[in-house]
Amino acid sequence: MAGNRSTLRATLSGLFRLENRRREVRRGTLDRIRDFASSILGNERDVTIYLPPGYGDRADLRYPVLYMQDGQNLFDPERAFIPGQHWRLAEAADEAIAARTARPMIIVGIDNTSASRIDEYTPTHDTIRQAGGHASEYARFLLEEVKPAIDARFHSLPDGANTAIGGSSLGGLLSLYLGLTCPEAFSAVAAMSPSVWWDDRHILSVVDGFSSPRHPRLWLDIGGREGREALENTRLLRDRLTAKGWSDHLHYYEDRRGDHSERAWAKRARPMLEHLFPTAPA
Repeated sequence: MAGNRSTLRATLSGLFRLENRRREVRRGTLDRIRDFASSILGNERDVTIYLPPGYGDRADLRYPVLYMQDGQNLFDPERAFIPGQHWRLAEAADEAIAARTARPMIIVGIDNTSASRIDEYTPTHDTIRQAGGHASEYARFLLEEVKPAIDARFHSLPDGANTAIGGSSLGGLLSLYLGLTCPEAFSAVAAMSPSVWWDDRHILSVVDGFSSPRHPRLWLDIGGREGREALENTRLLRDRLTAKGWSDHLHYYEDRRGDHSERAWAKRARPMLEHLFPTAPA
């Protein structure tokens, strides 16, 4: 009888250990390129790279890449705009990959340089604010300097069909602008709480002028607590995109309780990744 009890305990212990292993989420890792210098923009910044769980296990396995703006807010609580309130983007990616609701991906977080952020993240010079208009130069920086460095160093899929771009606020505006003007370079875009208001809603004319047969996969969202103007502007942007042919590839989401903060964007990070990198054929 004692032997039977011992065998039962061993069996149950093994089952519990197996179940715990199933529940345990494998974690990706972070790599960094410090003081990445740009000859195009004439400045330097840190770049943080999220590598998915199992990265490097197989030398022949390559991954799609998401280039995200405001990199200091994505992974590191101590570097976030409000310390402790970061996107928890690595955790969101780990969970989506573990649940097999998103393809494993590399995420490249590109820091802003604070002083030049508003100029680099906007497509036009706003005469009222006397700022902005260097998004085209930023596009060159990303495509001619950052992307080649990432493709040379990491196991990336370098083609446009496997390259995405994303950001929030002015970073969302920038990402949408580059997705619309460089559709051959970016197959997916995350525009979270985008600053549609910039320069008398100039981005709407960019949407209206879009003529490429390639429609990037698009995640667009806004928070219900970001103000009536922001909500109305984003709804108008959604309608203009729909009129230009975005249908199944556009996911629009209103977070009723969401404000304009890293904390709010963190709550939407996982579904954003799941939409940009679906496991089923797009």
